[in-house]
Amino acid sequence: METVAPFKEVIDEIKAAGGEIFRLCYQCGKCDSVCPWNRVRTFSMRKIIREATFGLTEIDGEDIWRCTTCGNCVQHCPRGVNQIEIGVSLHRVASEYEVFPASVRSARTARASIISEGNPLQGERKKRAEWAEGLPVKQFAEGMEILYFVGCYFSYDPRMKKVAVATANILNKAGIDFGILGSLENCCGESIRKTGSEELFKRLARENIKTFIENGVKKILVSSPHCYHTFKNEYPEFMVDFEVIHITQYLSELINDGRLEITKAYEKKVTYHDPCYLGRHNDIYEEPRNVLKKIPGLELTEMADSRRDALCCGGGGGRIWMDTPMEERFSDIRLVQANEVGAQVLATSCPYCITNFEESRLNLEYDEVLEIKDITEIIQEVI
Repeated sequence: METVAPFKEVIDEIKAAGGEIFRLCYQCGKCDSVCPWNRVRTFSMRKIIREATFGLTEIDGEDIWRCTTCGNCVQHCPRGVNQIEIGVSLHRVASEYEVFPASVRSARTARASIISEGNPLQGERKKRAEWAEGLPVKQFAEGMEILYFVGCYFSYDPRMKKVAVATANILNKAGIDFGILGSLENCCGESIRKTGSEELFKRLARENIKTFIENGVKKILVSSPHCYHTFKNEYPEFMVDFEVIHITQYLSELINDGRLEITKAYEKKVTYHDPCYLGRHNDIYEEPRNVLKKIPGLELTEMADSRRDALCCGGGGGRIWMDTPMEERFSDIRLVQANEVGAQVLATSCPYCITNFEESRLNLEYDEVLEIKDITEIIQEVI
């Protein structure tokens, strides 16, 4: 029998990167039972944690990169183990040694693009506000009611630009005095932090915080749950505390206060998908549904795996930049679930979810079956 000694250097690296919480794990396997990966292939977070305990993690393999940071395992763990922290700590170790399997290398391209242009999509910084051309959208100035922090995908991705336009139209319709930062806006850094690039995240955070302070920003409106989570829960690490609101929360507030009036019906059956970073990570479940319920004619129905048990789209943890085989995409399962309840529209409020759902719509040939909509796109049609 061979006795394998712990690799203390690797254990120390994991601890230093924030993964020491693995010592709480007593190997019950609950994390594996709720992990969305086990709907499409065999995957064991329990095994990764056990290997980390002994410093035996294979940092050159694909498994440590599979976690989408959906948070399902964290909320079900009976011992309070934060599997996300362990996964991110392993990513930091792998990133430090520049060890990336083939399917993950595209994340390096995203990192390089963030370093050079402030976004992961290889878009030119000077073109960050091009989506707003022809719209009454101003550069943010101190004293304005709210800063609309657009985000990377909404600024550069052709599909997601439509959501940014819808958001601006809604804000203008409601008479909100808002502005954007344009080329001064940087990536929030949430996903690049999850892939292990801690120093780059800190640089982005400091630059964004400096920009917010210099421009007198007090209230920040975001479209992305990932931006929301970062500004609200991670930027306070830098001793700042801005008021942050997600667009679904703001829409609910504007409608309830009478600042935004719904004047048309939307005669469709709609189901709502809870993004992980809006729902499980930040407990925002009611506001999006309340907004949809305010629309005349709209029939809201729930899918399987909704609210705190919602199925991840597969884009978190930086996986939106990584290669996932067609047969292993959670988003395909989600669209089937939407179709099973007879929905004509799958509504959500996250750029990663919409990107993955649109791709799955093509894969499943659901073009004539199901529409994918951000909630703002629906609201734009009924005001």
